[in-house]
Amino acid sequence: MEINQSSVTTFILLGFSSLPQMRILLFILFFIIYSLSIVGNLLIVLLVIADQQLHTPMYFFLVNLSCLETCYISTILPRMLVSFVTGDKSISIYGCMTQYYFFGFLASTECYLLAMMSYDRYLAICKPLHYASVMNGKLCFQLALISWISGLLTNAIITFFLVQLTFCGPWEIDHFFCDVYSVANLSCSNTYLVKLATFVLGSMGIGTPFLLTMTSYIYILYTVLQMKSKKAQQKAFSTCSSHLTVVSFFFITLLLVYVVPETEKLKELHKIFSLFYTILTPMVNPIIYSLRNREVKEAFFKTIRKYSSSFL
Repeated sequence: MEINQSSVTTFILLGFSSLPQMRILLFILFFIIYSLSIVGNLLIVLLVIADQQLHTPMYFFLVNLSCLETCYISTILPRMLVSFVTGDKSISIYGCMTQYYFFGFLASTECYLLAMMSYDRYLAICKPLHYASVMNGKLCFQLALISWISGLLTNAIITFFLVQLTFCGPWEIDHFFCDVYSVANLSCSNTYLVKLATFVLGSMGIGTPFLLTMTSYIYILYTVLQMKSKKAQQKAFSTCSSHLTVVSFFFITLLLVYVVPETEKLKELHKIFSLFYTILTPMVNPIIYSLRNREVKEAFFKTIRKYSSSFL
């Protein structure tokens, strides 16, 4: 796709330029976050592959989520880290559009994956007798595939409209990545179609999975409250507490960014909320799933003992 442009060939991502004295500190902070995210998510993937006990539908979706998070954070943070070191905040129009496409594709896919994981928890708690027969390998693969394809197609349409825009100045994007609205607001052509497509498809890509997730948890809550045994209630809640924490963290910050109007006073607040769902979520997810999940911790120590004994 050829991008229409006039005199502007590059954008300037202002990012955190209002804090020049903290550039080195921000580099160290974001480098640690990036390292923890990559190591944590890859560790979960390796643990699930290595341990047979983790070959269940829930962990199949978790592997998909961890792979996605690794790619997701890599669309934004490496460029930010280079910018902190070199001071170069420029990004080409092609680079900006590419960054937005992969970011939007992966963010939308994550929304659907979280919804599929909530459906898995709904079946496990509300339909335990039918769980093994319904949530089989074929259905797991189909649900994961639907999630990836939905994110791919949704953002392909938005990006198609975005690349049709003409840019002739100004060129400064007051954000740390190429978000669709930030880029569209710099265009000197009509942005109605791209903003309409973003609103409609974004509402579907975020709203639909969110409603599916909330519906699943309403049924889960109702089922758990019907249980007479406190022990059974605690066990049921423990199987979905990690996922519920991740869902709350991701969706709340995402909705705050795209629902709360971006006024001049709230611009910096939007940027902070964007940090949560773009950068902090990929780091927090593996921590939540490992610290609050007994099976993952057992698999970790089992793997450590296995490989340490082979070296001794």
